[in-house]
Amino acid sequence: MPDANQKAMLAELKRLYPDAKPELNFSNPYETLVATILSAQCTDKQVNKVTPAVFARYPDAVSMAAASVEDLYPMVKSCGFKSKAGHIIDACRMIVTQYGGEVPSTLEELVKLPGVGRKTANVVLAFAFNIPALPVDTHVFRVSNRLGLADASTVEETERQLMRVIPRKDWQEAHHWLIFHGRRVCKAQRPMCEVCTLHDLCRHIKQHGKD
Repeated sequence: MPDANQKAMLAELKRLYPDAKPELNFSNPYETLVATILSAQCTDKQVNKVTPAVFARYPDAVSMAAASVEDLYPMVKSCGFKSKAGHIIDACRMIVTQYGGEVPSTLEELVKLPGVGRKTANVVLAFAFNIPALPVDTHVFRVSNRLGLADASTVEETERQLMRVIPRKDWQEAHHWLIFHGRRVCKAQRPMCEVCTLHDLCRHIKQHGKD
């Protein structure tokens, strides 16, 4: 259960970002999976530039499973490593052979797919299947531990702590509250502590002062 300070933080994050939602564009579990794999170490804006052409050419897991890296990689090259193209194709081949062409809807099955870690799996669960999950990416990890919503050194422990502190009904929204705050205010290198409305609640500020 959250303490009074954590409750106040969550209430303020909700007030700051009432319309927080995914910035990746997708419309079904397959598209969610592909877009999320591409988004690793890449901006959502850049992913959204390439996915319309990708989804037009490969509209489902069956068509993607038949693709080659040589065909797909030039389409997604601006999103980073060539391995992403291989992971997407291999994941779709596994989806076709083991799951009848449908993206699985459990964490245990999703993390077995090539290129899919716990964060990506939780994104698919939360935003493709509307199953309560709390994905922890670099922004969520950084901001939640700076503020004091979590006190953990690993992504998985941060996820466990956040799931205890944040009400289950708010998990999906809280994921985006923390991402938005990390992108707009609590930045990695130069957090904007002087304008942050969580200033008086933040554990980092209490311990270290303004950065």
